[in-house]
Amino acid sequence: MKDPRDIIIAPHISERSMMDMEENWYTFKVAIKANKPEIKKAIEKIFDVNVEKVTTNRMPGKKRRMGYTQGKTSNWKKARVKLAEGDSIEIFEGV
Repeated sequence: MKDPRDIIIAPHISERSMMDMEENWYTFKVAIKANKPEIKKAIEKIFDVNVEKVTTNRMPGKKRRMGYTQGKTSNWKKARVKLAEGDSIEIFEGV
């Protein structure tokens, strides 16, 4: 298995992810090639919690323009993780 820190890149903070925390769903930016079992094992190992369900979305990059030059942001993958009842992740509590 890969190192869990290579799979989980960062927490994803948005208005929806903050509302989902009330229902014990947490959102993370993950490696593009990571699959659901790898994400589940990485979350359980890093934060010492029990994961019930993992859902993933591939987010397409957006076109950006600066003057005459055009470019595109990179594609990325988002994972929503449902934790078992009574578990929580402290990294989100201070936000």
